[in-house]
Amino acid sequence: MKRFKRAALGVSIAIFVTLTVVVYLYRVPIASWVLTTSQETTSEASPAHAGHGQTAGGKAVERKVVYWYDAMNPEHHYEKAGKAPDGMDLVPKYADKSAPASTGGDMANMAGMDMPGMDMSHGQNTDKANSHGERKILYYYDAMNPGMRSDKPGKAPDGMDLVPMYADTGEAMANMPPGTVMVSPVKQQLIGVRTDVVKKESPNRVIRTVAQVQVDETKIARIHVKIAGWVDQIYVDFIGKLVSKGQPLFSFYSPDLVATQQEYLIARRAQKDLGTAPFSEVSRGSETLLQAARERLRLWDISDEQIQKLDETGQVSRAMTMYSPVDGFVMKREVYEKMYLTPETELYELVDLSTVWVNAEIYEYEVPYVKVGQPATMTLTYLPGKTYRGKIVYIYPTVDPTTRTVKVRLEFANPDFDLKPEMFAEVQLNVSYGAQISVPQEAVLDSGTEQIVFVVLGDGYFEPRKVQLGPHLDDRVVVSSGLKPGEKIVTSGNFLIDSESRLKSAMSGMKH
Repeated sequence: MKRFKRAALGVSIAIFVTLTVVVYLYRVPIASWVLTTSQETTSEASPAHAGHGQTAGGKAVERKVVYWYDAMNPEHHYEKAGKAPDGMDLVPKYADKSAPASTGGDMANMAGMDMPGMDMSHGQNTDKANSHGERKILYYYDAMNPGMRSDKPGKAPDGMDLVPMYADTGEAMANMPPGTVMVSPVKQQLIGVRTDVVKKESPNRVIRTVAQVQVDETKIARIHVKIAGWVDQIYVDFIGKLVSKGQPLFSFYSPDLVATQQEYLIARRAQKDLGTAPFSEVSRGSETLLQAARERLRLWDISDEQIQKLDETGQVSRAMTMYSPVDGFVMKREVYEKMYLTPETELYELVDLSTVWVNAEIYEYEVPYVKVGQPATMTLTYLPGKTYRGKIVYIYPTVDPTTRTVKVRLEFANPDFDLKPEMFAEVQLNVSYGAQISVPQEAVLDSGTEQIVFVVLGDGYFEPRKVQLGPHLDDRVVVSSGLKPGEKIVTSGNFLIDSESRLKSAMSGMKH
């Protein structure tokens, strides 16, 4: 008995599985048969039946089916009910344009919607459907190879369905500029098309670069003696000391200097005694000798004050003092006590840091946008929040072959000596281009030989427009010609529009 029960249970399960599979495999034909049968019923059918209406007297009236179409491809029309290539039931299109009652649902409302580039044709649609409002098809072509055309729908060599070319599309684009393409709103949304209005603005460009502080080379003083001697006493004895103009640096003894002072005193006494001589040649000779001795002292950097002191005292100074000719910091010191000095020895290097140079490097493509006299700002990392203002004083004439940069020299005031030589800083140069048309850089398709912007013409049409570009800003580019203010351009999704435009252009240039 148990074996009999187990066998019966197994047979029941097998019958159930078989019925389930049969129902699954034949669910679409059954649904189509039920749908067709419902359309052929008479007025005795229920008023709630799909595909029927109801008169004022309550009598059911059958709705007229114009044609059938594929819900996923509304452009594909058929003469009778059936199933689409994707396995879905065809949806009826009624003469009264009311909502269809088949399994297509709201997808039926997409019938007749223009979706260029997405149309797929199959062998079940015929030319007879044109009498019911279908768009006239001129020919079919391979989307990947527009030169391949066919009078009938079918498959391309790559396995894709041939795409129909409609007559109304060609007529509407006949008066459009070359390369103009039409993209439906649905497709624009799918590819993410965004637009913007062209405006004339005053774009600014900010050039940021790292710079280095240097000394002003026009304010460097190097101290030498013009006569040999020995150092007697040093007054400035370390590097970095700030000295003022006229401040004593060191004193030194020179036998030649002592002898010249004595000659000067002798010439002065001779001029005093012979200046009133009756012979003019004698008086002029004594005056000439005095002037020559004084000039020799001056050429040895003996100041007028020291010469006047020599006149007043009449005493020869054994050691003469050298004074600073400028205000500045001691950057180099090579003088020590009891040291023997010669004219070729550089004793001090003094630098005035009240103004400094700042050398910045900019790329060679940025050079046309900077000029001498242009203002600049500078910031330091160790002094946050403080900004220094200067200007460009020189642009170097050569390019660094390694970094492909050009050196630009700027000048900054340094009254508090915050800016120190060899310090790094960040420099900003503001470049104004005046009133110009600028567009986002992503709006321009640059092939290297030409630059194209897509202009919105309305009603889904886009025109490829060649433009000439000017300076490139941070995220925008100046358009020197090709666009006018007020025009609308594509700023996103233009790559796919460009592909569609090139496809249309290739097709129009080929013969059937």
